[in-house]
Amino acid sequence: MRYEELYHTEEVKPKGLLAFFHLDTVLTFLIFMLTLFSLLVLYSASNHNMDYVMSQAMKIIGGFVMMIVIAFIPPERIKQLTPIFYLIALLLLLAVIFIGVEANGAHRWIDLKVMRFQPSELAKLAVPMMLAYYLHKTNIPPTFTNIVLSLMIIGIPFALIFMQPDLGTAIIILFSGVVVLFLGGIQWRYIFIAIMTVAVAIPSMWFFGLKNYQKDRIITFLNPELDPLGKGYQIIQSKIAIGSGGIYGKGWQNSTQVSLQFLPEATTDFIYAIIGEEFGLIGTSLLIICYLLIIWRGLYISLNARDSYFQLVGGAISLVFFFYVFVNTGMVSGILPVVGVPLPFVSYGGTAIVTLFISFGILMNIYSHPASITKRIQ
Repeated sequence: MRYEELYHTEEVKPKGLLAFFHLDTVLTFLIFMLTLFSLLVLYSASNHNMDYVMSQAMKIIGGFVMMIVIAFIPPERIKQLTPIFYLIALLLLLAVIFIGVEANGAHRWIDLKVMRFQPSELAKLAVPMMLAYYLHKTNIPPTFTNIVLSLMIIGIPFALIFMQPDLGTAIIILFSGVVVLFLGGIQWRYIFIAIMTVAVAIPSMWFFGLKNYQKDRIITFLNPELDPLGKGYQIIQSKIAIGSGGIYGKGWQNSTQVSLQFLPEATTDFIYAIIGEEFGLIGTSLLIICYLLIIWRGLYISLNARDSYFQLVGGAISLVFFFYVFVNTGMVSGILPVVGVPLPFVSYGGTAIVTLFISFGILMNIYSHPASITKRIQ
């Protein structure tokens, strides 16, 4: 009897409450709970400003709709559009140089009149997608030539974002590309060479690459008490907020850092400090557990992807999400320099949260179009 008569290839259909909408039930539930919690915290962190809350709620609703739409797109179409998406991201980054709007000494936004748009947020997704597309079309694990070309794919948007200047986003771009190379099976000798190169380049970066305010952030991170009422003020107030929350916290809407307006950026990059003050160690621990469950689920979905492209993209999305959480909570707690990375799905923002939903829409697409398996006909 021929092989075709004994075996047939069958696609495993996802099962779950939201399978009809091509959504993973576990991941959707975790994201929904996280965004609902973010609205509660934002109401308190903004000093009961309902305009902030309603604006964020509309962005969350729009993000959920985009996530569902992307989950329905045929996987091959996503793969085919990846180079175009990457090219558009590069063109928008170039446009920032000429028509970018300045804010706080940086050119990072394009003014669309109705809203400000930050192209670097799209690059966070476009770079790992393009790198996965390139490696999928060539060799896995990557050869030396593939690695060099991959570094060019990473390096161009990295340089454009670094010049804005936006060190935090540039680091995320670099990390997202490195993650794809790592998941693609890059050999350890190349990793060792990269680490040694970075170690040698750090002194040059300090003297010639970093802006003065970026150097100040690193110095402040090492010793914020050097300028407690100036450059070190924000991180000191952040640590006071987290420490004063204790184990159980002061309770929702009882943040003194908000009511007395001691902590700048309480609704954006430093909202984690408000969570620590109002909900204490228990609240922040539950938040971290929720994040870890999202990362675990994302990696699990990626393992069952239909091909290497989606495995690399899904893995990169999940691990970059981890990097987001690690950097934000680390900088707010004082164990990392302040680099301006928002807390995912919780910090107030526009482009950032929409890009997150697009990213998880791709994960939902991977979930709803899993790998095929070969089963014996009984």
